[in-house]
Amino acid sequence: LAFTTIMRPVVMLLALAPGSMAITSRMAGSARGASTRAGNLRMAMGSGGARTSRPMWMRPLSAAVTPAEGTKRSLISDDPDNNVTPYIENLVGRNLHKIQNHPLNIIKSKIEGYFQSLDSGFETFDSLDPVVSCTACFDDLNIPPGHPARKPSDTYYLDKDTLLRTHTSAHQSELMRAGHERFLCTGDVYRRDEIDASHYPAFHQMEGVKLMAESDGPGKVSREEWLASDACAATLDDLKNTLEGLVDELFGPVEKRWVEAYFPFTEPSLELEIFFQGDWLEVLGCGVIHAVVLEKCGLEHRKGWAFGLGLERLAMILFSIPDIRLFWTDDERFHSQFKSGEVVQFQPYSKYPECYKDIT
Repeated sequence: LAFTTIMRPVVMLLALAPGSMAITSRMAGSARGASTRAGNLRMAMGSGGARTSRPMWMRPLSAAVTPAEGTKRSLISDDPDNNVTPYIENLVGRNLHKIQNHPLNIIKSKIEGYFQSLDSGFETFDSLDPVVSCTACFDDLNIPPGHPARKPSDTYYLDKDTLLRTHTSAHQSELMRAGHERFLCTGDVYRRDEIDASHYPAFHQMEGVKLMAESDGPGKVSREEWLASDACAATLDDLKNTLEGLVDELFGPVEKRWVEAYFPFTEPSLELEIFFQGDWLEVLGCGVIHAVVLEKCGLEHRKGWAFGLGLERLAMILFSIPDIRLFWTDDERFHSQFKSGEVVQFQPYSKYPECYKDIT
């Protein structure tokens, strides 16, 4: 969901201390066809089952707290549709994207800085509640009732009408209804999946939206007329130029290519890939906001574009972090390597905590 797809395999072996683990990281790629359409909306759905014997480097910190109340937030109930586990409940409220010097916060800040340099009118939202309604997460975004992303096997439900957001696109419509026309929305999202080096039931996304000036649209026209119009082409060009500039800001000048894609909430839809370190990597998905989505917001007279990206994906590439679980560690050997505003290469360390012994 929110324009993300499964990554192409890349294997990294870390030569660590005896008995250390070889970490495999599956990264960037793009599957096509009908299976991709479902995959675009279901990537990294997490089972969230608690593991009993995790090494220290991959254990989550203490239980989530709500900043306003300072108390643990209860997401688990006896409701027959509730499938939130204690492990997942403890991840909610960690807000890694807001922690100073954390790799996710570094990437987030660089992206926000880029958009502010283009247009000071871009607003930023990074504290919106991850508990959302099915209407906001699916219905408002033109995702049909029978879509696999709605299944309890893919999504964490608090009850039949409420869930942990599966993408930051869940806030797109409410923000546009409130009058916000240019914004970035960042937050933690939750999907059920088996945990491995490149999949985790919680990760972080950023959504970007820009509504074009009212005079830039052709007025009320049919779908076919709109897709063939100069205004649609101009909207798409503005989107491409903006995102190509973003990629250059993050990766430096790189070769890029645009690939046609499918998302229920944009039409036309595209994915942006870059040639980086000898391979093509998909970095984000985007498109012109679907007319149905705008109509549901009462904005049928407006046009605009939207994009979505995964912060972990970009951070794993830019910092050479081989395992997505490392972002959740409280090990200082990880956190001491990073500083706000700087992109450095991660230095691997043993998965076991340091142990000092005096053998004199």
